[in-house]
Amino acid sequence: QVQLVESGGGLVQPGGSLRLSCAASGSILPILTMAWYRQAPGKQRDFVARMSRGGTTTYADAVKGRFIISRDNANNMVYLQMNSLNADDTAVYYCNIISTMGSYWGQGTQVSVSS
Repeated sequence: QVQLVESGGGLVQPGGSLRLSCAASGSILPILTMAWYRQAPGKQRDFVARMSRGGTTTYADAVKGRFIISRDNANNMVYLQMNSLNADDTAVYYCNIISTMGSYWGQGTQVSVSS
C-alpha cells in the first residue's frame, strides 16, 4: 500500500520560512517525478514545484526565487524549502509522486502565513 506523509506545516509570520517534508513508502518504485501542489480555501489545487528523478526542477511563477524543491532518492523523500512567505502562500500543501505504478497524493499539511 502506497503512503505519502507530509510534515512541516504550521503558522509563520510574513517574511518567514518553513520546510515541508514528504515521505513516500510502499510499492511505488521506481519514482519518476516528485512534486508539491497547494490548495487555498475556495480555490482549486495548484502546481507549486516538481523535480524529476534526474534533478530537473520546475516552479510555478508565484514561487520562483522563493521556494526550493529537493529530493532524496535513496530514502524516497521530497522537500520544499519555502522562504519569504506571504499571505498568498496560505494553503494546504500536498505532496505528489508519479511512478511507473501511478500517481499518488499525500493527505496535505496546512501552511498559514499571518502576523
